[in-house]
Amino acid sequence: MSFPLVILFCVALLHQSTMAAPMDKLADSKSCKDEDCSYVLSMATALDDFIAPDCRFINIKKGQMVYVYSKLIPEDGAGVFWSGSVYSERYVDQMGRIGYFPATVVKETHKFTDSTIQMQTTNMDFYCD
Repeated sequence: MSFPLVILFCVALLHQSTMAAPMDKLADSKSCKDEDCSYVLSMATALDDFIAPDCRFINIKKGQMVYVYSKLIPEDGAGVFWSGSVYSERYVDQMGRIGYFPATVVKETHKFTDSTIQMQTTNMDFYCD
């Protein structure tokens, strides 16, 4: 194999390992304030720590404030996951990153709306990059 081909092969492998990957869907539908799920539904306080098992989820520390953007609607009554973002001066590196977490690790402290829309999730809702 010639030297340029080896370099090209290595660059292709590196690029492939950093590409986004589709993950299993956690639910087929969700509720949001708007069609883009860009408005906050509620604020919650973390009751316990949660360590993200993969890139679809976010880490949460007990006591952190969590802004909830969507709530997945499970079909079989299995675990309920919400989508949100954590905010805390202590964990600035996580601020603004949106991901899933179990609804059981937070307590909703303030609802911004009771009016939500239900829509289908897509594979992009569970895409990791």
